[in-house]
Amino acid sequence: MRVLYFHQHFVTPKGAGGVRSYAMARKLIKQGHQVTMVCGTVGGGNTGLDGPFKAGMRRGNVDGINVIELNLPYSNTLGILKRAWIFLKFAARSVALALREPSDVVFATTTPLTAGIPGIAARWLRRKPFVFEVRDLWPELPREMGVITNPVVLAMLSALEWASYRSAQRCVALAPGIAEGIARRGVSLDKISVIPNGCDLDIFQAPDVSPWRPQPVPQHDLMAVFTGTHGLANGLDALLDAASELKRRGRRDIWFVLIGNGAQKDALVHRAKSEGLEHVLFLSPVDKKSLAGLMAAADLGVQCLDNVPAFYYGTSPNKFFDYIAAGLPVLNNYPGWLADLIKEHDCGIAVPADDPAAFADAMEWAADHRQELQTQGQRGLELARSEFAREILADRWMKWVTGVNA
Repeated sequence: MRVLYFHQHFVTPKGAGGVRSYAMARKLIKQGHQVTMVCGTVGGGNTGLDGPFKAGMRRGNVDGINVIELNLPYSNTLGILKRAWIFLKFAARSVALALREPSDVVFATTTPLTAGIPGIAARWLRRKPFVFEVRDLWPELPREMGVITNPVVLAMLSALEWASYRSAQRCVALAPGIAEGIARRGVSLDKISVIPNGCDLDIFQAPDVSPWRPQPVPQHDLMAVFTGTHGLANGLDALLDAASELKRRGRRDIWFVLIGNGAQKDALVHRAKSEGLEHVLFLSPVDKKSLAGLMAAADLGVQCLDNVPAFYYGTSPNKFFDYIAAGLPVLNNYPGWLADLIKEHDCGIAVPADDPAAFADAMEWAADHRQELQTQGQRGLELARSEFAREILADRWMKWVTGVNA
C-alpha cells in the first residue's frame, strides 16, 4: 500500500521534537508498505534531508521514507500571523501534492488544523481513503486559552474541523478527550481509535546512553527536567513560581533544567534572572540521544501545562512518554487523564493546578525521598513497557490506517 503522509512538523531522532510520525512511517515500511512524507522545515528539527531546495522543495529517501520537504521554515517563536500564513501556505502546496502524488491512502496529522486540507482534497477530488489524526482539539484549545477571540476566525476553524472529521473515513485521537471531541461533531465512535503518544524504549533504554548533567548541577542534588516547547500553553511560570518558593525556603539542593525553545522562553529567562533563580537552567534543544543522556542523569520529569480544562483530557504530551520510557517519575501540575494515570500506577506526583506551595512541597518530598522516587520511576518504566511501548502502539496504528476502505 502507498501511504501519502502529511505532517508539517515531521522530524527524525537526529533532531529535537516528537518522533511519532517517523516511528509510524518506519513501521509501515517494515510491513512492506511505501510511505511518502510531506513536511515543512521546523526550527530545531531534522527531516534527514540536507540538499538544496529546488522550486521550494527538496526530496530524498530517509531510512526508507520518501520525504518531500517544503521550504517553509516554522518556529514557535514566530508571531501568530506569521505562523498562520506558513500553515496556509503549507496546506495550499500540500493540496497540489495530494492531487498528483501516487497513493492508496492519504494520512494527515495535526497540528495545525490546516493539515486536514490536503486530506479533504484527496478524499473528494481523487476519491482516496483519508485518515485524520488529531493531536489537539481546535478551535477549542485556542478559544479556551484566549489566544484566538475573533468570532469569524473561530467560525472558520470550526468549519474546517467539522469538514476534516467528516471527510475522513477514520480518525485517530491521541487522548480520550480528543476522541470525545471528535464524536461531538457527529463522527461515529466506531470510526475513532484512541492511540496516544508512545514510549521510544529503543532510544531511552539504549545500552549506549551516556548520562550527563549540565554545569553547575552537582551529582548529588535533585535535578528535575522539563523538555519541549516553552510556549503559552505550557504555563511554565508555574515552575518558576515553585522555584521561587523553594528559594524562599532555602532549598539549595533542588534544580530545574528546562530544555527546548518557544515563544515564552526569553520572558522566562528574563524572569528567572531578575528574581535570582540560580537553580533554574535553560538549555537549547538537543537530539534524542543527548536527551536520553540528560534524562538518565535526572531524578524527576516535570509535566507542566496551563490550567485550561480542555487540556485535562485533550492532550497527549510527548514529554510524559519520554519520561516514563527513561524510568523517570513524573511531576504533573494539572488534573486529567495523565494525572489519573500517575496516581493509579504510583509513578510520580500529581499536584493541584495553580498551587506553588504544593508544587514546592512535592519537589521537597522528592529531594528527601530518593529511594521512593526511584521506585516510582521503575513503576513508570513498567507502564511504558506494558501499555505505551512504541512498537505496540505503532502496530495498532498501522492496522487502523491500512485497514481503511475508500
